[in-house]
Amino acid sequence: MKGVLLVNLGSPESPTPKDVKPYLDEFLMDKYVIDVPFLLRALLVRGIILNTRPKKSAAAYAKIWWEEGSPLVVISQRMHKKVQEKSSIPVALAMRYGTMTIEKGLQELREKGVTEVLLLALYPQYAMASTTTIWELADDLVRTKFPEMKLTKVPAFYNKPDYIQALANSIKKHLDTFEYDHLLFSYHGIPKRHIRKTDVTKSHCAIDGSCCNTPSPAHEFCYRHQCYETTKQVVKLLGIPEGKYSQTFQSRLAGDKWLTPYTDVEVNKMPEKGIKKLAVVTPAFVSDCLETLEEIAMEANEQFLHHGGEEFMAIPCMNDGDEWCGVVANWIKEWSN
Repeated sequence: MKGVLLVNLGSPESPTPKDVKPYLDEFLMDKYVIDVPFLLRALLVRGIILNTRPKKSAAAYAKIWWEEGSPLVVISQRMHKKVQEKSSIPVALAMRYGTMTIEKGLQELREKGVTEVLLLALYPQYAMASTTTIWELADDLVRTKFPEMKLTKVPAFYNKPDYIQALANSIKKHLDTFEYDHLLFSYHGIPKRHIRKTDVTKSHCAIDGSCCNTPSPAHEFCYRHQCYETTKQVVKLLGIPEGKYSQTFQSRLAGDKWLTPYTDVEVNKMPEKGIKKLAVVTPAFVSDCLETLEEIAMEANEQFLHHGGEEFMAIPCMNDGDEWCGVVANWIKEWSN
């Protein structure tokens, strides 16, 4: 019997330091998120970051928290419900971090008699800190606790025509109500070394401006290439001219060389370049979360206005939009038939 497991990032149980701390510990101790040897990672995370970060992160979560709970979890649950309603096989929802574990998701499918699982990591672009960690944990669980199950992994869907169409339509709906000077595509940042680590050719990814445009097997696992490709295909569909859009990367940590240009730096410069009405979309996420609701819709908005901008629109993610849920349900149908 076939079934599906949708997996998103996860969330603390509440916006309090007490609940944020174990969540951050699990997240930051992941060897694919902070990819340094265990002892160094433990020193960095448990010796430094967890002494100060939980309080700051809890305050940020508190600003965006909904009555029903974490926006990312609530939105994912709404999406899951719609996808299940459109699907004839069992669909379960799990999170990579937190209490809604992948193990619980697989157990739920097992109890329904599922032996073949379609694993869909809800990240359009491939990255080891998001996709790989989900794939590897699911593989480990199937090997050790669910040996009767067979996994099929959905590859990064950054350029699938139906996904691009749904994303473009979602963006257009908001742009139609906003006379913008510029559309910014802001993707989650990752360290440059992650790009080089996932380069299957071991030589292509120079991160020099040309490698992402030169065909290569490396692109199957290159986050940077896939982000630029998503942007390119969306602006083509929407007919946005060169010069009226750009792409940046947000959410970097200090101490590493991360993908550039940085969202916050570029947003702050825009008003002096004559961009007074800015729209920002965040296509690395399919569900609104801390990075979109707090970092963009609040922080970037405030900074843009502070530096002389006049109007700012944070375009919501696709969330549980009918077209997006229909796209996922169609992928499930194609696989299960």
